Amino acid sequence: MSDAAVVCRELGCGEAVDALGKSHFGSGSGPIWMDDVDCSGSESRLKNCRSPVWGKHDCNETHNSGVICSGARLVLGSRCSGRVEVLHGESWVTVCDADFNQQDAEVVCRELGCGSPVKVLGAAAFGRGEGQVWSEVLQCRGNKSQIHFCPKSSSLKHNCSHDNDVGLVCADSVRLVDGGSCCAGRVEVLHRGQWGTVCDDYWDMRDAAVVCRELGCGEAIDAPRRARFGSGSGPIWVEYANCAGSESSLKNCRSYDWGRQRCNHDEDAGAVCAEVRLVGRSRCSGRVEVLHGESWVTVCDADFDQQGAEVVCRELGCGSPVEVLGAAAFGRVEGQVWSEELQCRGNKSQIHFCPKSSSLKHNCSHDNDVGLVCADSVRLVDGGHRCAGRVEVFYNRTWRSVCGKNWDIRDAAVVCRELGCGEAVFKNVQFGPRSAWMDDVNCSGSESSVKHCRSAGWVEQICNRLAGVICSGVRLVGRSRCSGRVEVLHGESWVTVCDADFDQQGAEVVCRELGCGSPVEVLGAAAFGRGEGQVWSEELQCRGNKSQIHFCPKSSSLKHNCSHDNDVGLACSGDKRRLVGGPNACSGRVEKLHRNSWLPVCDADFNQQDAEVVCSWELGCGSPVEVLGAAAFGRAEGQMWSEELQCRGNESHMYLCQTSPSLKPNCSHNKDVGLRCSGHTQARLMNGSDSCSGRVELQYLSEWGTVCDVSWDMRAASVLCAQLKCGSSVAVLGSDWFGEGSGRIWADVFDCQGNETHLLKCPISSWSRTACSHKQDAGVICSGSSLASHEGGVRLSGGMECEGEVEVFFRQEWRRVLLDSWSESEASVVCRQLGCGSVLNTSSSSSSSPEHSYMCVTGFNCSGSEAHLRNCSSSQAVNCSSTVQLYITCSGTSNTVHSSIRLVGSGGDCAGRLEVFHSGSWGTVSDELWDIEDAQVVCRQLQCGVALSAPGPARFGSGTGPIWLNEVECEGNEASLWNCRYQLCGEDECGHKDDVGVVCSEYKEIRLTEGCEGNLEVFYNGTWGNVCVNGMTDETAKLICRELNCGRTGSESWSKARVESAPNWLDNVKCRKHDSTLWHCPSSSWGENRCDNRNEVACITSSENGNTLDLTNWLCDSSPHERPCSS
Repeated sequence: MSDAAVVCRELGCGEAVDALGKSHFGSGSGPIWMDDVDCSGSESRLKNCRSPVWGKHDCNETHNSGVICSGARLVLGSRCSGRVEVLHGESWVTVCDADFNQQDAEVVCRELGCGSPVKVLGAAAFGRGEGQVWSEVLQCRGNKSQIHFCPKSSSLKHNCSHDNDVGLVCADSVRLVDGGSCCAGRVEVLHRGQWGTVCDDYWDMRDAAVVCRELGCGEAIDAPRRARFGSGSGPIWVEYANCAGSESSLKNCRSYDWGRQRCNHDEDAGAVCAEVRLVGRSRCSGRVEVLHGESWVTVCDADFDQQGAEVVCRELGCGSPVEVLGAAAFGRVEGQVWSEELQCRGNKSQIHFCPKSSSLKHNCSHDNDVGLVCADSVRLVDGGHRCAGRVEVFYNRTWRSVCGKNWDIRDAAVVCRELGCGEAVFKNVQFGPRSAWMDDVNCSGSESSVKHCRSAGWVEQICNRLAGVICSGVRLVGRSRCSGRVEVLHGESWVTVCDADFDQQGAEVVCRELGCGSPVEVLGAAAFGRGEGQVWSEELQCRGNKSQIHFCPKSSSLKHNCSHDNDVGLACSGDKRRLVGGPNACSGRVEKLHRNSWLPVCDADFNQQDAEVVCSWELGCGSPVEVLGAAAFGRAEGQMWSEELQCRGNESHMYLCQTSPSLKPNCSHNKDVGLRCSGHTQARLMNGSDSCSGRVELQYLSEWGTVCDVSWDMRAASVLCAQLKCGSSVAVLGSDWFGEGSGRIWADVFDCQGNETHLLKCPISSWSRTACSHKQDAGVICSGSSLASHEGGVRLSGGMECEGEVEVFFRQEWRRVLLDSWSESEASVVCRQLGCGSVLNTSSSSSSSPEHSYMCVTGFNCSGSEAHLRNCSSSQAVNCSSTVQLYITCSGTSNTVHSSIRLVGSGGDCAGRLEVFHSGSWGTVSDELWDIEDAQVVCRQLQCGVALSAPGPARFGSGTGPIWLNEVECEGNEASLWNCRYQLCGEDECGHKDDVGVVCSEYKEIRLTEGCEGNLEVFYNGTWGNVCVNGMTDETAKLICRELNCGRTGSESWSKARVESAPNWLDNVKCRKHDSTLWHCPSSSWGENRCDNRNEVACITSSENGNTLDLTNWLCDSSPHERPCSS
C-alpha cells in the first residue's frame, strides 16, 4: 500500500485503496521497467522509490502491478468515518447533505474498503469544511465500485453551504472483536469484501497504536499475541504488519503478502486501546482525560471517586491507584469538562463499561480537573527511593524484572521519563537470577513507555543479568557528573537555583541523589557559568536526610531579583577521584580526595576493575582504554594513598568498593598510577535520511562534537553502526556530506578491528588534535539506512548489460572509475555482482562527452572472490579530468531470470546447494516448507530439465553469507522462483545447517568405474548409464582423462556394461581438440544409440605418464569376476 499511495499521489487521484498484483487488470505489453519497488509512502513520484536497476526484473507479464485510488475521502473522523469530500479536479470539495443518499453511501464505503454504511449524518456532523461545496448531485445505484462511475446531474440546492456538509460512518476496514468493547479485542481487517485476522509475527505496540488510532480509540496499552481474544476464522489477511506506528491505517503499513496464509488462527493478534489517559507527569500519573467522541475532555473532581480511579489505573496497565487529587493538581487545561458522572464499581476493565449519569455539578470548571496517581506499570526497586533501582514491569497482573541484555542509557532514559524522574543518570546491570518479563530491550529513547520499546517479546524467563536505572530530578552542569551548576527539573524544563535559596542541607540531598557522596563546596555567583531560561522561584528547605530534592519542602522565594548571575554551583565528594596531568579530563594520574588533600594511588594497588569504576561511573568518561604504571603522567608530591581498592567493576561508585590496607607501604611517586578512559559516552548520526545515516557525533563527557574524517575509517564506522543497531557500515563519507556540524571536533583515532560491539571497546591509538574544520566532519551510511541499498552499486553504460564503461554508485553519486586503480580482481567482482558471469576483458575507452572535470572513484582493493563491490576495502573520491574510462566485458549475457539463482557444490550447473542473488550478494535458501514443487521451478528457471529431488538440510554442504529466503511456496508451474510466495529470512531466524539443494534431470556427471580407468559412465536424468564406444577416438579419451584429473592422455576400448539394465545414454561421441568438456562434444541425442551392452560400452585407460598402458593388464570394473578390457 505504501507503493500504491505514491502512485495515487503522483496522479492526483486521492488515497490508495488497494494494491493489486498478478495482473489483476490484465497483462501489459512492452518492457517491464521496475521490480521489487520499495516506497516509504512519502515520496512524490514512483521514480523516487527504491528499486533495483531499471529494466532488470525477475517477473513476467502475468505479475503486472495494479492500483486502485479513491476519488472520495472521509475527513475528521477516522479513515472510515467523517465528512464526505470528493476529488474535483485538483481540489477536495464537500457534498451537500440533500444531494447524498444511502446508495451513494454504499459506493463511498465500498470504494474506501470500509464495509457497508452505518449512518449518513447531515448538518455538518463532522464539522464544516472549507472551500467549495460540490455543485452536482450524485445518482449512484449502490452497485458501483467507485464514486467516479456514478452518474451526476446539476444540484438544485443552490443555497447549500458548509452548514449542510454531509458526513458518513462506514463499518470500518479494521475492527476489534471478542474483547468486550469496540476498543479491545482480536484485530480483524476487511479486505476484498471479507473479514480476516492478522498474524502475530513481530506484532508489537507500534502496530497496535495504528489500529487504535484508526478506530479513534485513544492510545494502545497492549498488543496481545497468541489469540488472547480467541481464535478467529476465515482468511489470515496480514502476516507481518510492519508498522512504524505513525500510519493512519493498518493498510498503510509496510505489510507483506496480503492473504498469504503461513500462520494459523492460534497466532491471531489483538489490541487493547485506552479511552482514558493521564496527562501532566508520567503515563501513570496526571490529569484524568476521557475520550469523548473525537475530543479529550477533563473530569470534574466531584464526579470521580476511588472506584473510578481503580478502573482507570487498571485500563492503563498501571497497577492500583495511589492517590486521587482534586483542584487541578496537575494543572488546568482548556476545552470541555465532561458533563457526566462516572459510576464505576471498581471491577470494570475499561472506563467505557462504567455506567454514567448526567453530572449535577453544572458549575464545574477546569479549576476542578481531577488528577490521579497510579502505581505505574514500571517501577524501580531496591534502590533506596522511587527513582533508582532494579527495573520491574507490571504485566499480566504480575511484577517481574527486565533482563539486562543490551540494556543501555536510551532504555534507561525511557524508564526515567515514564516515571517522571528526570534524566537517566546511570544505566546499570544487576545480578540475578530472577524471573523477568522482557529481554533484549531496544528503545530509541523517544518512547513514552518501556512497554513500547522493541524487545524479544513478553515471555516469563529467568535472567542472571537484570536491568537497573538511577534517575534524577536534579543535575550538575558544567564540569563533571558530580560538580557543576545546580539545575532542577521543574515540570518539563530544567531551571537554575538562586544561590541565596540553597544551603548546605540542600547540597547534601543533591549529592546523595546523584550518588556523588557528600558536598565538598557550595559555590555562588555563577561559578560554573550562567544558565539559560528560568531561575527557580522557590526556596528549598531540605533537612539533609531526604533521598531526593523532590521530597524537600519548598516555599516561595523572597529573592525576586535573582538572576543567572546568582546561579548556585556545587562540588560533591563523588569527585573523589580525578585524573590530572593528562591531555584532557579523561586521562591522567589517578588521585583520590582524602581529608581535603588529593593523594596519588600506587600502581600495584589499582587494576582493570578499579579503572572500570573510575572511568564509567565516577567520571562519566566511558570505559578504560589503558591503565599505566610508573608515573606515566608525571610524579605527584606529598603523601601516597595508603589503601588498596578491591572493586568488582560493577559498582556504581568508588566508595562502594571494598578497600584493605595496602601491602605496598613503601610505594613511591615513581609508581603513581595513570589511567586513560575513552571519554566518549554516547554516539549518534545526525542530518541523514534516517537514524542509520548521517554526520558522526560523539558525546565526550556532557559535550557533543563531530569527528574529523582524517581520524575515521571503515572499521570504526562498522563498530558505530553495530553499536547503533544499524547493521554494518556501507560507506564512510567525509568532506561535509551531511552538512557541517557545530561545536567541538574530536580528532581521537579509534583503532578498531571492526568486530567490536561498541566504540568504547576500541583502543584509541592517538589523542591527536589535528587541525580540522567542520568541512571535514565524518559521515557514515549503515546498512540499516534507506540510503544503503544503492551504495556500491555498479552499472555498465553503453547499452549492453554485460559490457560497457564502468560506473560505481559511491557516496550517493554515480562516478567513473580511474583506470590505474583497477585490476582483474575488481572486474571479476563487478561481473559477479551484475550476474554476468566472469570477466573476459578490461580495457580503456574514450568517452564521447566533452572534456571537463569529474568526480571519479579510486582505491577499490578486491581479492576477486567478493560478491559485491562494497565488500572490498575502502575507496575514495577524487577529482579527475580524463575522458578515458574503464571498459569491461563479462562472459555472460545478463539474463536476470536465469542469473539470479544458481546451484553450487556438485561440480555441475544443474545440481547443488541453491543460492539466490539479492541486494547485491549471493545467499542461500532455508529448507522450511521446501519441496519438489519448489525444486521444479528452480530447474525450469535454470533450463535444467525437471526436478529429480529436493534434498534436505545442507546435502551439498552449508553455505556462507546471508540466508535470503525462507518458507518458499511454489505451485510448480511458475517461470521463476521469484514468482513464488516466500519470506525474507529475519535476523537469527535461519541457519546454514538448513540450506536447501536441488538435483535436476539435466545434471550431468562423468566417471570411470575404477577411478582413472574402467567403463565410462555418465549421470543423466537421475541415473548412471553407459557411453557407447562407436565412433570414439583417442581425442575423446584424452579429454575424459583431463576432465577427471587423470593425466593428459588415454585410450579407448570396448567392454561389457557393468550393470546390465543401465541405459545407454550416449553414442557416436566425437570430441575435438578445442572442446573443454565432454558436454561440448558432438554426439547422438540422449538415449539414441546402436550399441550392444555386452561388447560396445566404452572403456577408457588413462596414463599419468602420457604412455598408453597395456589394456590387458587392467580390469574395467571393481568386480574380480568381470573380464579384462581387450583390444
